[in-house]
Amino acid sequence: MDSTMLDVFVVLDDGVVERPELTIALDVATRSICAAVLRPKGTRSVDAAQLLAQMMVPAPMRPDWPEALAMERSVIPYERLQSVDARLEGAAARPVITPQTVVVDQGKVFISSSFVAACGSLGISLQPAPPGNGPAKGQVERTFSSINTLFAQHVAGYTGSHTGERGRDAEGEAVWTLAQLDDLLQEWIVCGWQEREHDGLRHPMMPRRALSPNEMWAALIAVCGYVPVPLGREDYIELMPVKRQKINDYGIRIDYRTYDHKILNPYRGESSPTADGLWEIHYNPHAPGQVWIRLPKPDQPRGYGWEAVPWIHRTLVTAPFTDFTWQHIRRTVAQRGSRLSHEHDLALALRELLERAAAGHGTRREKVVAARARAGAAANEDGAVWGILYGQQPPAGVLEPDGEDVFADDGEDEDACDGAGDGGVGTGRADGALLSGPSAGLAQEADTPAPVPPRVTVYDPAEESLRW
Repeated sequence: MDSTMLDVFVVLDDGVVERPELTIALDVATRSICAAVLRPKGTRSVDAAQLLAQMMVPAPMRPDWPEALAMERSVIPYERLQSVDARLEGAAARPVITPQTVVVDQGKVFISSSFVAACGSLGISLQPAPPGNGPAKGQVERTFSSINTLFAQHVAGYTGSHTGERGRDAEGEAVWTLAQLDDLLQEWIVCGWQEREHDGLRHPMMPRRALSPNEMWAALIAVCGYVPVPLGREDYIELMPVKRQKINDYGIRIDYRTYDHKILNPYRGESSPTADGLWEIHYNPHAPGQVWIRLPKPDQPRGYGWEAVPWIHRTLVTAPFTDFTWQHIRRTVAQRGSRLSHEHDLALALRELLERAAAGHGTRREKVVAARARAGAAANEDGAVWGILYGQQPPAGVLEPDGEDVFADDGEDEDACDGAGDGGVGTGRADGALLSGPSAGLAQEADTPAPVPPRVTVYDPAEESLRW
């Protein structure tokens, strides 16, 4: 997995033009682009975690795609696989691959505690590449070059890889929005990349013939088999960044945003059943209007359940915003009163900024901040379409019994780790207690402390990367 700036300008809201960031997951054995996401500049750990989830579920056919791109029309053994995994009905001709090991560079998104925890919850090993060693992941670097020559250079707004390849007015030629360019990219991956022969793909029984990624996957699936991985709503929440902190009388406070709901009443001031006594909270930096907290539920199969807790000023700020927008407001608004009054001032300033940008006013910087917020929120909803179609998570706007929106959100991202109290960030593991993953709550009753597993020091992937 890796990220790069795509050499194409896109048009964000209010006419703001900039290059998006592309993150892909490449299967080395088949050269398949298992998943790809486009985001405004500044990919977060939640985007990389979403990439893991997209790899493991079938890619749905989009409404305007031709039927020739369906999996049932491809060389993939569709009928045999569909009898095992009903989700493949109506899927696009893109492999469904559950990785054993993910090789990443030393970028902060991929070595963040949030992404490490997401890999652990899915049972995926993470292997960092040596610092500053591009050849260690040469396949994905070469794929980026191929995307540039086979796809990007044919798109309006192409910037070229250097100024010598750029036209006189590349920004003026940009016509595609981020969502439109993402749709073009996903269609090209299915019809332009997955069906294209690669000289490096050879079957031992037919060494003279180059195979396409789909043909190679069809050959290997007969040897390795296929096991569908059903990702539920709880699994999607666990892929989001995590914090660990107490539930105070005012609720939960993260990055000067207070989250509160009556569901927290029995747990205010109480310790969690884990070893450190802190509660596990997941959030989405692309939509900081709500967080998810893991609470004991002895009547549920997993022994726990997820509850949505909204931001107390959510009704004041109705326009979409992201953590990037919030950090901009925090830098521009000085604190003049108490913490509660300062939070209210921040919410008012955020609403005014979004309203000014929507009306076409404000500085260029404010327009860029607001445009990235809307593009990031829209891309987040578009990425969730996979889960909506396959019943893995509810769409934004669906209400829970208490009338709360179940769209996950919250503030900071991936840099800090092992924090406690207000604003501490954790990895889902505290004092050795496992806190994330499908089986995390099975043995953790409300009155039973979590067992402390022994420390394993046999293999350290980060240390191993330095010996390559």
